[in-house]
Amino acid sequence: MGKQVYIIHGYGASPDKHWFPWLKEKLIADNHEVSVLQMPNSSDPKKEEWLETLANKVRGLDNNTYFVTHSLGSITLLNYLEQLDSLPNFGGFILVAGFSEPLSSLPPSLNPFTLKKVDYKKIISATNSRVVIAAKDDYIVPFQLSQNLSKQLTASFYPVEKGGHFRGDDGFITLPLVYNILNNMMKMV
Repeated sequence: MGKQVYIIHGYGASPDKHWFPWLKEKLIADNHEVSVLQMPNSSDPKKEEWLETLANKVRGLDNNTYFVTHSLGSITLLNYLEQLDSLPNFGGFILVAGFSEPLSSLPPSLNPFTLKKVDYKKIISATNSRVVIAAKDDYIVPFQLSQNLSKQLTASFYPVEKGGHFRGDDGFITLPLVYNILNNMMKMV
């Protein structure tokens, strides 16, 4: 049976950027339902608008639901999951270049995304499959911050020697690591 996968892009991105179209095609070929969410005003994101988009687009959160996020999409997902009154158990997530603290490399207007500390225990108790992927040479999100996030979530951590910020500009129009991890995750259920 197919799973439901939501892909959430980051700051300045869109559903047709980086490796998102490739991942969507691969997963659809495997008979999964895939939504690459179009986050509003990605060049000047507002936390409330991004959370509202998830609230409107994510349907039927259950054990067959998985998320793949990139950069700012990661903390957005965590904020969204935390604010749900009752967070049902769901399949899992892969956070690529995720972070949960303010970044000096990003505009201060993005700080509201990271101001409030996330209730990690609530999220941990809702899923067994949690993965964070980070590149040691990420020039936007320091490697250490992604590593911190994986510890806060007691997530499996996949360090990559050279990946930059996993953007199209860094040569990432495919990202087999994410596809392979997600496939293994979905088989475990």
